[in-house]
Amino acid sequence: MTAPSRPHVAILDDEPDIRRMLADALEEAGFRTTTYARATEFEAGLKRAAPDVCLVDLGLPDRDGLALVHRLALESGAAIIIISGRAQVQDRVTGLELGADDYIIKPFDPAEVVARIRARLRKGRTEADRTGQTAHFNGWTAHFNRYVLTAEDGTEVPFSHAEGEVLRLFLDAPKRLISRAQMQEALGGAAGESFDRAMDVRISRLRTKLGEDPKNPRLIKTIYGAGYIFLGDVSWS
Repeated sequence: MTAPSRPHVAILDDEPDIRRMLADALEEAGFRTTTYARATEFEAGLKRAAPDVCLVDLGLPDRDGLALVHRLALESGAAIIIISGRAQVQDRVTGLELGADDYIIKPFDPAEVVARIRARLRKGRTEADRTGQTAHFNGWTAHFNRYVLTAEDGTEVPFSHAEGEVLRLFLDAPKRLISRAQMQEALGGAAGESFDRAMDVRISRLRTKLGEDPKNPRLIKTIYGAGYIFLGDVSWS
């Protein structure tokens, strides 16, 4: 039997000591790693091999880190974890709103990074095992293996990994109320204002991509004071 390949983590940070510390901890934990000091090298590397997880520092010498995170969220199926010295709540909120899956503040314990990566990958495997990779609902098809929504006329609309987590949560529980607490438990992260705002942004973007009327959405309904409910009929393949 062929041994399963080790998950691949791409590390982007302009500080050599941090790159080395993360790579050593992850390699020891059983991951494969590739390290980059500049965004241009990182983006070229992604074209050669798609990683399972991207660790991205925001303070880059050749690119705005948040803009890079947003692009990764739209174009990559990898989980995105920001590692940054920016500790303000607004920085964390912005990173999550732009599509990051997690935000770790420097200085950090490498063991925490390893644990968070394992939790993120474990959750992704559980989701894949629980259902298929393609969902059909109300004229739309969601392809979770390539992060694309396909309309009835064949138009394709990409969605981010973070948006896909929320969409899958809805599609796994159609016509059932999902509270904020349930979303936080399912998706991880600390409860509070930053999580709530990140969820609001992801749901708003999903509604836009599904062509929903923002004042009267048909599929993703807000139940004020309680949570959300997805009203479509869903089948998986």
